Amino acid sequence: MNRPIIPQSIPKARPADANVTAVLGPTNTGKTHLAIERMIAHGSGTIGLPLRLLAREVYQKVCDRVGAGHVALITGEEKIRPPNARYFVCTVEAMPRNPGTAFVAVDEVQLAGDLERGHTFTDRILTARGFQETLLLGAGTMQGVLNRLIPGLSTQTRPRMSNLLYAGSKKITRLPRRSAIVAFSAEEVYAIAELIRRQRGGAAVVLGALSPRTRNAQVELYQAGEVDYLVATDAIGMGLNLDVDHVAFAQDWKFDGFQYRQLTAAEYGQIAGRAGRHVRDGTFGVTGQVNPLPDELVEALEAHSFAPVKVLQWRSGNLDFASIDALKDSLEQPPPNEALAKALPAVDQRALEFLSRLPDIAKRARGAKRVELLWETCKLPDYRRIAPAQHAEIIASIYTDVADNGHVSEDYMAAQVRRADRTEGDLDTLSQRIAEIRTWTYISHRPEWLADPTHWQEKTRDIENRLSDALHDRLTKRFVDRRTSVLMKRLRENAFMEAEIANDGTVTVEGHAVGELQGFRFSPDTKAEGADGRAVRTAAQKALAGEFDKRAERFANAPNGDLALGSDGLVRWLGAPVATLTGGEDPLKPRIVLLADEQLTGPPRDMVANRLERFVTYQVSTVLKPLADLKQAEGLEGVARGLAYRIVEEYGILQRRDVSEEVRGLDQGARAALRRCGVRFGAYHIFVPALIKPAPASLLTLLWAIQNDGRDRPGFGDVTHLLSTGRTSAVADTAYDPIFYKLAGYRLLGRRAVRVDILERLADLIRPALGWKPGTGKRPDGGYNGAQFLVTPAMMSILGATADDMDEILKGLGYRPQPMQADAVEAELTRLDEEAAAKEAADKAESVRKAAEAAASAAAPQPSEATDGEASADEAGEAAASGVVDAEAGEPDTVAADEDGSVSAAESADPADGDETVSSGNVSQSGASEPEPATETPPAAAVADDAGLAGEAVVETAVAPVAADAVSAGGETQAAGDDVAAEASRQTAPEGALATDQSAAPEPGAAGEAPAPSEEPAEPRIVQVWRPHRGDRNAGQNRQGRRGRGAGQGRPGQGQPGEVAADAGPSQGRQRFARRHENQEGEGRPQRFGKGGGKGKDQKGQDFGDRPNRGPQRDKGGGGEGRRDKAPQRIDPDSPFAKLAALKEKLGR
Repeated sequence: MNRPIIPQSIPKARPADANVTAVLGPTNTGKTHLAIERMIAHGSGTIGLPLRLLAREVYQKVCDRVGAGHVALITGEEKIRPPNARYFVCTVEAMPRNPGTAFVAVDEVQLAGDLERGHTFTDRILTARGFQETLLLGAGTMQGVLNRLIPGLSTQTRPRMSNLLYAGSKKITRLPRRSAIVAFSAEEVYAIAELIRRQRGGAAVVLGALSPRTRNAQVELYQAGEVDYLVATDAIGMGLNLDVDHVAFAQDWKFDGFQYRQLTAAEYGQIAGRAGRHVRDGTFGVTGQVNPLPDELVEALEAHSFAPVKVLQWRSGNLDFASIDALKDSLEQPPPNEALAKALPAVDQRALEFLSRLPDIAKRARGAKRVELLWETCKLPDYRRIAPAQHAEIIASIYTDVADNGHVSEDYMAAQVRRADRTEGDLDTLSQRIAEIRTWTYISHRPEWLADPTHWQEKTRDIENRLSDALHDRLTKRFVDRRTSVLMKRLRENAFMEAEIANDGTVTVEGHAVGELQGFRFSPDTKAEGADGRAVRTAAQKALAGEFDKRAERFANAPNGDLALGSDGLVRWLGAPVATLTGGEDPLKPRIVLLADEQLTGPPRDMVANRLERFVTYQVSTVLKPLADLKQAEGLEGVARGLAYRIVEEYGILQRRDVSEEVRGLDQGARAALRRCGVRFGAYHIFVPALIKPAPASLLTLLWAIQNDGRDRPGFGDVTHLLSTGRTSAVADTAYDPIFYKLAGYRLLGRRAVRVDILERLADLIRPALGWKPGTGKRPDGGYNGAQFLVTPAMMSILGATADDMDEILKGLGYRPQPMQADAVEAELTRLDEEAAAKEAADKAESVRKAAEAAASAAAPQPSEATDGEASADEAGEAAASGVVDAEAGEPDTVAADEDGSVSAAESADPADGDETVSSGNVSQSGASEPEPATETPPAAAVADDAGLAGEAVVETAVAPVAADAVSAGGETQAAGDDVAAEASRQTAPEGALATDQSAAPEPGAAGEAPAPSEEPAEPRIVQVWRPHRGDRNAGQNRQGRRGRGAGQGRPGQGQPGEVAADAGPSQGRQRFARRHENQEGEGRPQRFGKGGGKGKDQKGQDFGDRPNRGPQRDKGGGGEGRRDKAPQRIDPDSPFAKLAALKEKLGR
């Protein structure tokens, strides 16, 4: 049964009301400051404030005045109550109805008209009294209603200390500094803050949902000047003292908890009044998103003239806890005065209504204490703004635990607190966790509800602080660019800014990274945009004003080791690019483009440019020294100078066939001069070997690319890596520009790229195989019949190529293949090896005979012959040691005539021409004169055995090309000489087949074995034999006959590709002509040695270049004929010579 409750009456005149004073006025009138001063003037006091944040601010001010031990802070979530506290700073909700202190003040009393919180303010206005003084602080609109509610009220009106003016509409990006932009939703606040960050460096954010700690931290950002803009909801209107010059309204509608509505004039005034502090005027306006304010509203705001508050929200404070129903009835009591309006049900009343319908709660809520406990539990604030039913469930759990156990379950409390104890997540997530932990913080400050309230107060406070700090950090990172704000502040102050440059070039100004200084160029942070970018550039220019000059001086004195020229054409100083190279008139002298900002000017810039010039010149002259020396070489004239120019122009490598005419025009002095400059005359190329190394090749590639704008071509910078790996050949990438292979020293042959110096080594291996003649000594590797050769494992090894690759390489070099049956080739090789063995035995016997003859004729010296012999031996040794070909050394005209193709036989025979590959002998090597000798070939047997061979053999091999069987039977005796010559004249040279690589070279041991017959019929095995390309067969025969002149000693020109064979034709033709016109001795080279044709025995086996055939000498009765007169007297019938003679006689028949 409901008991009637007498409505609370308002005394017409209470004794306490006599000292109540209302201090009314707009914002910035110093009302709060007055209240603090009046409170401190009393021995005790209590002040109620609308916000926890404002309560904290006032608490700190009072502590500073009277000491923290005398001041208490009481809010729903925080209680600091020293034992000797005399002054109490509270939120209005936490403020006791009867404080019992000498002074009482209630701030922002106009909030009594608020639909949600108004009833609490009204209750404190009507009930809270100080026994000495009471102050009610608020807007002037409260004067009428307060006078009606409080008889005898004393009223003071305080004018605003500064003017408030309307500034109209402005875009957000054009708002002045120290502006506050007001919106009424978190989404809109965040969007505006993002825009200001991009355009103006950042903004602080103040929302009602933020914890006091987060709000304080955000406000401090603004107050400290780190940001110039504050984006907030109407929370800033509740007494926050901010240094705001302008307030801009970005919205004019708000949700008041019940509906969306337009702001009232009083609300406009409360918020706009934050602009201007103390005596500094303030302005207000709207942004571009809001329509301009009406004139009448503007006038009201500027004059602070608003419609008075007519009624206050009220709810009975005289509650009956006899039962739940009695409590509910007392809350529904009507107001006792027409100036009061019954408040709408608040959160606590709605929760009570929900819980009263729960049987478990109704059963426990028996008696006044249990009902009062239920009501106190229902006062739990809904910080999370969740559904009423969810909020009521939490209250029910807490009430049940406290009613049944006397305290909230520790496990339940721990589980709820643990859910909020996480600092990861976005802004909304953190805000929600803060609201959740505030609920448990509120509970922790109700000691009667917990078994260990102190523990939970510390725990929840720690979690709330960490969450608040995390939220502040997220807000700052998202909406504040500290770098821009700090730099702009320092620039406005025109203060000196300290710049630091890290080792990696990062530039920091006042501790904030602003960009990178690489060399002499400053690159601002790429993320800097708008005002941020301008601030960064301006700050950097100011801070780095003297750094460029200092760097220029250090660079001018930097050693070469600190500078590097990269493959991309950039010159780097300690890793930082300072210049780039571009093409000039001379490829070896590229132009230098300085990479520097405009701040590097005058003499410092000249110092940097001069140092770069010296460095680049040093690099080119050092790394490409052979090429630079060749370009500036002295003593080169005429054709030699032109050839040197061509070599430099082609970056160190020429194909010999391209300059065959120039090479034929070189005399011996010119050749020697070019060799001294590092030029090598190879069988296929004329090149500078020192350039075929990684460093020179890389620089040459770069210089060519710079000169020809080829740095973007495929393959640039990739081919030179092959040199670094030591690859002699590699499969060429068809996507690469072929020029890069040439610049790196490679030649494209088929699908492979082969180093040109390795190709010359291949020529050294082919040369003895082609220079060897059957019957002149042991068959060299690859030798076949003197006109053809076989591919050997050594050839494939130096190229790193397969048999198929060898086919392509040899064809590319101009050799032509001739397929032959393997059995026939093996049989022929076996026969040739057997004949060579017999020849070797005969040579040994001849050596014995000659030794005996020499001993017998020792008493009768022959001065002329000895002298001539010594001369021949000395000159041959000199030619081999010095690397100068006989033809070039003795008869330049003949050499030049010999070089009718791209490479002549005489030129190839010259060790120097072949880059010291093979000496005048067919297999002797003359690499000693080159810094990088070619692959060693077997020593020339003919050179070594010249002194011991019979003159007849020399003559026979010089007369005409002979077949293998005839040469193998060619006697070294005088009796056999004529027969062998006759036999040789009747035989034709082997058919000259073009040579390439053979895909199935015989094994080394196959030459001595005949293939075993197959048990089953099988297709005959085919091998390739190779020959140089010649225009016709006669040219090949002439070339072969010319080789015979040297007693089988191969010359560098022999065994060369197509261009070599072409060169050989004319010279061999001259030999044939010499043989046919034996009386024309003047065309031969014996004049060089000062000897007649009769001294052929001492010259046997030595090839002195393009000397004429020795047939004429033999016919004229030289030394060879003399030996034939003596030979029969010394032949033993059982000696090998006799057997050889018998064999020749048989062959003659």
